[in-house]
Amino acid sequence: MKGNDKIVSALNSLLGKELAAVNQYILHTEMCQNWLYVKLHDAIRTRAIDEMKHAEMLIARILFLEGIPNVSRIGSISAGSVVPDIHAKDLSAEVKIIADYNTAIMGAQECEDSGTREILESILTDEEAHLDWIEGQQKQISQMGLATYLGSQTK
Repeated sequence: MKGNDKIVSALNSLLGKELAAVNQYILHTEMCQNWLYVKLHDAIRTRAIDEMKHAEMLIARILFLEGIPNVSRIGSISAGSVVPDIHAKDLSAEVKIIADYNTAIMGAQECEDSGTREILESILTDEEAHLDWIEGQQKQISQMGLATYLGSQTK
């Protein structure tokens, strides 16, 4: 089915940002593994896998709309150097992508592309859950103190 060029372009833009998120989260995952924060490693790894699934969904939709997925235009990543910074960088990425999904959803609605809108809304729900989890981690650091929080992230 030939899709609207505006929609395909928006999907490709989101794809680049999802691929960047995968890279950022995998880097943060491995940093946490290196520091032996096993629980944090596992949680961020799960989020990276979610982002891979989002990229896969976007690629499938672009192909369905007879577009060409652009997997070489990856957005920039912002790596943290310590755990609080990792959470701050990941939070910033999630806030930005949520805004981008909301914009793309409105665009799909304007183009009367309900299939794309439904896919984007599904991904948006995941992104909002990611944001909520990160905010929860930041609250824990604030309430427990960094040392206690990090102690809770080991085995």
